[in-house]
Amino acid sequence: MATVDDVELLHRFSVDLSTYEDEPDAVTSTPQTLARDGFGKDPQFAALVAERGRAPVGFALYTFNYSVWTAARGIFIEDIWVVPEERRGGVARALMQALAQECVAKGFKRIDLNVLDWNPARGFYERIGFKWIRNWLPYRLSGEALEKLASSAAPS
Repeated sequence: MATVDDVELLHRFSVDLSTYEDEPDAVTSTPQTLARDGFGKDPQFAALVAERGRAPVGFALYTFNYSVWTAARGIFIEDIWVVPEERRGGVARALMQALAQECVAKGFKRIDLNVLDWNPARGFYERIGFKWIRNWLPYRLSGEALEKLASSAAPS
């Protein structure tokens, strides 16, 4: 389990991931915001750090969710990253297994994640049992659209 001492690493790996995903300027968090938001009074996420020997080689950052349909909690993987030279070496599987163990130990029922359609990791996810949820598309409300909706008058 990651600790507040890992925030620099979590931030660096997040930047590496965003660069890999062709969004090098997308990360606006800082080590300080990660410390506050993940390791303060009301943690908004948890994280695992994978190591080979004593060298960090990957991470998974996740949150908890709840499904009314299944009346059960679950894990949502926000970010997962393995350094390129360690890919295909079991690191991602170890991270996923640790998350699955946490899920089962807590009585949770599922793990969800989003993956870019071009990402070759899709094959890995499917090999370990993830299923593509056909007919479901991710949507997001943020930025100006979020502000506009929040400030609009309620329908009468």
